[in-house]
Amino acid sequence: MLEMKELFVANHPVGVESRVEEVIQLLKDQQQENPLLLGIWGMGGCGKTTIAKAVYNKIFREFEGRCFLLNIREVWDQDNGILHLQQQLLSAIYNTTKIKIENTESGKSILERRLGQKRILLVLDDVDKLEQLNSLAASHKWFCPGSTIIITTRDEHLLRCLRVDKLYSMKELNDKESMELFSWHAFKEPCPKEEFASLANEVVSYCERLPLALEVIGSHLFNRKVCEWRSVLNKLKTIPNNDVQKKLKISFDGLSDDRDREIFLDVAFFFIGMDKNDVTDILNGCGHSADIGINILMERCLITVDTKGKLGMHGLLRDMGREIIRESLPMKPDERSRLWNPDEVLNVLSKDMGTKAIEGLALNLPKSLNPTQLKAEAFKEMKRLRLLQFTNVQLVGDFKYLSTDLRWLCWHECPSEYTTANFDQGNLVAIDFKYSKLDLVWKKGQMMKNLKILNLSHSQHLTQTPDFSNMPNLEKLILKYCPKLTLVSHTIEHLKQVLLINLKGCSGLRVLPRSIYKLKSLKTLILSGCSLIDKLEEDIEQMESLTTLMADKTAITQVPHALLRLKSIVYVSLCDFKGLSRNVFPSIIWSWTSPTNNFSPQVQTFLDLSNLVSLIVPNSNSQGLSSIIRELPQVQNVRLECGSQLQIIGDVVSNTFDVTNCNEMKVTSSASNISKGSSSSLIGYCSEDDIIESENSLNSILIQMGMSCSVTELLRENILQKFNARVPGDCLLPGNKNPDWLTFSCEGSFVIFDIPQVNGHKLKSVMLCIIYSSSSNIVPLEGPIIKNLCIINHTKTTPFLYDGDTLASLRDDEWQKVIANLEAGDKVQIVVSSGLGFTVKKTAVYLIYAEQQAEGIVCGDDMVADGNIIVHDGEENDLLQGVNKNFSKKNLKSDTKRKFKEYDDTNH
Repeated sequence: MLEMKELFVANHPVGVESRVEEVIQLLKDQQQENPLLLGIWGMGGCGKTTIAKAVYNKIFREFEGRCFLLNIREVWDQDNGILHLQQQLLSAIYNTTKIKIENTESGKSILERRLGQKRILLVLDDVDKLEQLNSLAASHKWFCPGSTIIITTRDEHLLRCLRVDKLYSMKELNDKESMELFSWHAFKEPCPKEEFASLANEVVSYCERLPLALEVIGSHLFNRKVCEWRSVLNKLKTIPNNDVQKKLKISFDGLSDDRDREIFLDVAFFFIGMDKNDVTDILNGCGHSADIGINILMERCLITVDTKGKLGMHGLLRDMGREIIRESLPMKPDERSRLWNPDEVLNVLSKDMGTKAIEGLALNLPKSLNPTQLKAEAFKEMKRLRLLQFTNVQLVGDFKYLSTDLRWLCWHECPSEYTTANFDQGNLVAIDFKYSKLDLVWKKGQMMKNLKILNLSHSQHLTQTPDFSNMPNLEKLILKYCPKLTLVSHTIEHLKQVLLINLKGCSGLRVLPRSIYKLKSLKTLILSGCSLIDKLEEDIEQMESLTTLMADKTAITQVPHALLRLKSIVYVSLCDFKGLSRNVFPSIIWSWTSPTNNFSPQVQTFLDLSNLVSLIVPNSNSQGLSSIIRELPQVQNVRLECGSQLQIIGDVVSNTFDVTNCNEMKVTSSASNISKGSSSSLIGYCSEDDIIESENSLNSILIQMGMSCSVTELLRENILQKFNARVPGDCLLPGNKNPDWLTFSCEGSFVIFDIPQVNGHKLKSVMLCIIYSSSSNIVPLEGPIIKNLCIINHTKTTPFLYDGDTLASLRDDEWQKVIANLEAGDKVQIVVSSGLGFTVKKTAVYLIYAEQQAEGIVCGDDMVADGNIIVHDGEENDLLQGVNKNFSKKNLKSDTKRKFKEYDDTNH
């Protein structure tokens, strides 16, 4: 240990200072009452130790004790390495060698007791085993408040196990920093010499910004001639630098599971740039546990996954993996497990040297050349071949020689001869035939129960899809840019597990089979660029899992109404509408209502409510919006703001339906008339003379929701008696003195209340009493009295909107939906919209309960409906203007007293 002395960082610390400042900024977030554990994580050779040393030098003077344990991984494997590290840590913190540690366990006990006595700075460098952390810094509890512990590692999982407070992921050098670091080692100056500039760029590109490689290869090239530089570069293309190889191979050797090593090698040889999920399926099909295996490789910085889900790997790690296989049998390529070098592959295949040792083979030849012909018989001995990748290769002869163990067949530029292939393909998991010459995939199909991925993209001659009935587990079907494709097999309905169908750019396809709409598992459907497809069927509603629909640049001019009924849909690109469904659905609705408009409606997304969209409809006739709204029973939080007449037909059941600034809102319905035996009814108690009276005259309307019984009859008579005995101008109504109902009332056109808990009783019926006045200049029954009625359950965010004309004709099951939607604890609001010249003075709600064990409550037709009653807003300017307002207690009169013996006062 160096007591109160700085550690050596680097001869040329390029890019160090900015990264050190980033780490120190993380440390500044530390709360002094707690110790802070910080992890520095990155691949081998990226500069973790360098940054840790520089941070240590910046802050070590602030602590009472300090220790930097270097190269823990190397020391750990030495004799008594554990004891040595524990002793070094204790001696450094207390600046003494008198405290002796006898064994590992006693060392843990001493460290746990002693480390918490001082505010310390501890750096644990190059940790690769959880056991190391458990022996040196097992948890936060070992350390004094204010202490800082920094761990450098290639394994992110170790840091999660220790539950570090902060994680710093190493940032790679930029291009300028990379060239400067390389130049300091290759030329002893910050820039390359002019005659070496081009070669220096090649070397820096090869190193891919890895500090270790830039330093090692730069030093190796120092003071060498141009011809030597070229020789070194040529060699690096096939054999990595030995010093870099050794350093990087540490991470590979640190993998404890042989299968994780196999996964790394498969990715290094074949799968860089491919979709992670596809690779996972393929490797799982090979018997690997790829889900956990790939995550482990990511934690060890051996592979990466980008934002698009594509697998990546540093080029030097890729070369390291390939070199591991090459150096195992450098002179016998035919006995290696994987082949990728074109010269070696061609040599093995052309000489029929294939053996059962070969598990993976890749031969990718330039498309600019004529296809290379090889004998299919060359694969005769490759019985264990799992992975096969061809580009611009033709096989001559019988395909039966191909291995039945194949899991991945990637054959770009696949020749038409494959159509008659007769080898056993039952174990294939993925087939990739991009740019194929096929017009038909298979003349005779065979069962491929393991096939999950079929990619026929850019097959210029393909005219029809294969029979899908032999692919029961297919998940991805990719047919992009197949211009001559005219027929999608009706057997597509057999793809019960399919998640993705991509038909982008299939410009010859005119129609989709009707059976495609039966795919309940399908999540993504892409039809973009299918310029002849002119219609999507309403059957699309059956695609209950569909989240993404992309059908732009097609001949489709009408968005199917059923699309908006899909609960799962998230993203839409169709008919010039593009974006998240919650954003584009209002615009689609407006396009349906005003198809001749030449302007786009203004759509504003409220950021604080991610699923609330505002559609500002310009002043014009919105005839037809009503039929659209009826098609949207599940659309959530849609607000329509308009300055025009808005006509809605039917009931609207959406989570929040808010219409503002409408000069007139008219609601009509085509619902069938009520039968005599129905229990749902509306009663209007008003006479022609009453309506003509002065504006101070009061009239009432009763609306019953739910079952009729003796209590509803009693309540109706009670209301009539109270109302008829009132003082002129007053609106006296029954209150809570009767034990058979609970009353909530409010002055004005709405009432809001909480549904109480009444033990042993169940809500059976709701009676709504509306007291209104009329102006003297209104001709009797000239216009609607009550235009619309809205019942909103704020707790469940489910409103019901009804037209006054249709209230009398609503069926029992319609009112039952309302009653069933009301439960104890729900906050409910009822809003009345009255007609021009009428004003709602008071709104009262009566909740009628029945004992839960009571049965056979008979619904009656004792309430007569006045079919001429029409609903319109009074004090409110629009139907639901008050929906989202905050209601003060002084405006709301709720006389909810104890009505039943079992009624719990705590539920008020």
